[in-house]
Amino acid sequence: MTTSGPVKKDAHPFSREALEALLTRRFFYTRAFEIYGGVAGLYDYGPPGSALQANIIDFWRKHFIIEEEMLELDTTIMTLSDVLKTSGHVDKFTDWMVRDTKTGDVLRADHLVEGVLEARLKGDKEARGLKASAAPESDADKKKKRKKDVKSAAVQLPDALVAQYESILAQIDNYTGAQLGELIRTHAILNPDTGNEVGEPVEFNLMFESSIGPTGQIKGYLRPETAQGHFVNFARLLEFNYGRVPFASAQIGRSFRNEISPRAGLIRVREFTMAEIEHYVDPLNKRHARFDEAKDILVNLLPKDVQASGHTTLTKMTIGEAVAKKIVDNETLGYFLGRIYLFLTAIGIDPARLRFRQHMQNEMAHYAADCWDAEIQSSYGWVECVGCADRSAYDLSVHSKRTGQKLVVRQALPEPIVAERWTAEIEKKLFGPRFKKDAKAVEDGIMALDEQQLLKLKMDIANGPTPLKLADGREFEITSDLLTISKRVFKETVREFTPNVIEPSFGLGRIFYSLLEHVFWSRESDENRGVLSLPSAIAPIKALIVPISSNEQFTPVVRQISAQLRKAGISCRVDDSNASIGKRYARNDELGTPFGITIDFATVQNGTITLRERDTTDQRIGKIEQVVAVIIDLVEGTIDWTEACKRLPAYTGVQDVD
Repeated sequence: MTTSGPVKKDAHPFSREALEALLTRRFFYTRAFEIYGGVAGLYDYGPPGSALQANIIDFWRKHFIIEEEMLELDTTIMTLSDVLKTSGHVDKFTDWMVRDTKTGDVLRADHLVEGVLEARLKGDKEARGLKASAAPESDADKKKKRKKDVKSAAVQLPDALVAQYESILAQIDNYTGAQLGELIRTHAILNPDTGNEVGEPVEFNLMFESSIGPTGQIKGYLRPETAQGHFVNFARLLEFNYGRVPFASAQIGRSFRNEISPRAGLIRVREFTMAEIEHYVDPLNKRHARFDEAKDILVNLLPKDVQASGHTTLTKMTIGEAVAKKIVDNETLGYFLGRIYLFLTAIGIDPARLRFRQHMQNEMAHYAADCWDAEIQSSYGWVECVGCADRSAYDLSVHSKRTGQKLVVRQALPEPIVAERWTAEIEKKLFGPRFKKDAKAVEDGIMALDEQQLLKLKMDIANGPTPLKLADGREFEITSDLLTISKRVFKETVREFTPNVIEPSFGLGRIFYSLLEHVFWSRESDENRGVLSLPSAIAPIKALIVPISSNEQFTPVVRQISAQLRKAGISCRVDDSNASIGKRYARNDELGTPFGITIDFATVQNGTITLRERDTTDQRIGKIEQVVAVIIDLVEGTIDWTEACKRLPAYTGVQDVD
């Protein structure tokens, strides 16, 4: 039967406990090695979770790689230490951690401050909402609260302290380790699990260290991101793209981060899937050919100056306006912010709970021109799910310097340019005998110096022997008789430059979980009947086939419909269990299955089947071929349910379809 009236998805308040119970019961994911007690931060995906993740990845590939004509890569997970040393990860890929002074438990410092202050603000709101008739608090109660630092204790705070806490939270990503330590002391922040004090913040490197080969002499790490695999292959990618920029490479793969205290389910894990794009662009021209397609997209922005002032007020603005006002640095960065927004909302993220937050001074990488995080609001607060940064020329420059390999674009000039610059001319007769087998490395080191470095070397060797440090750390003594440094006039017909990189980086696990929160709701008639309103494009199962009974007459029809759907690439599932049809549909609503097909005796007699839509429970009727065609169009997105209702009449329970 059809239903009447709009679907009321907010009839019951959201419950994380109810959602997680559903996800566990239906095996979307579970703690890895569960029968051994599990390991924090490691998860296994079950059948519906694996299918959902695969469908999100497939949608991502089509939205970015296919539509944007990107070059796809699949690079190794095990990464040489030298690569990550050059990129800065060995020295700088750290978070600040603190230890419980009594138990030794480890906590991430910024998350500790954030969690405790948010809990105090929540308690303040609750206290302000309580009536003044509450009984006075005893000294014993006060002592107990102080010890446990109760997460949501209903205690009213002074207005000035509320404003101070809100200001701290607005800038939480901008604090150094020393500043976090000062906040912990000033605001008497304790370990909320034990009530104990914590020590001073110390840096902890998040990479998993390993070794390569049987002797262990080659040091390596499990990659913390996929990006370095792009950069070390840049020369080959450029050649594959006929030597031209702009172009983009893309990669989907596993990354690993040894998180300090992963306590937020899939939001903070130690092994996860990333989807990263490296878009290479001329530093003198960061415009984007398709910017007009993104400029009118309206997004919620949280600029760095607003955060620095202690506020989190969002500004709703079009991408075009943000770029024009230089809030977003350039067109290419703005274009990708727009494409990220379209991707996230298309898979089911609520636009009202999606914002782009700009990095502040202390969290912005020193080499970045601009960086924005797409943050999604869930029961865990605002969580970074996508980073989008203009990394300038940093990555290619440092790898080029370290290896001596030129990672540059050579572009023919429309007209020759006459230029004068400092150059070094090697005295070959002296150079070879002096450095022997190292001569080529030393010569390459000299030739890699820029004009400013050459001028300094010229002045230094005029005063005596001068050490030259190569990219691999070796030093050699250079004297004035070995080379001549002078200015020469060149006629240039080719421009040589290191491209800048715009990098959108997606944490698919965080998007996966946030999406499940956004699409979860309970039927108005029964809060225990959970539903996942996943878009059909990414739902693990697109259609449920339900024979009304186990009668053998239905078997050929079930096989026919299943084969037709699967041939069209539509994943389907047959539920011919003894449970009632209502129960069978209800448990597939929990899986997010958007469409259901009921097979009954009218199917055998007249060739008709009914089609049920998950959210409305509306039912339509039609011939098998008609209904299958409608499902295919619905899943492919060529029609919506309104259009489907025009093609198929409502099912009343009594009519046949000619």
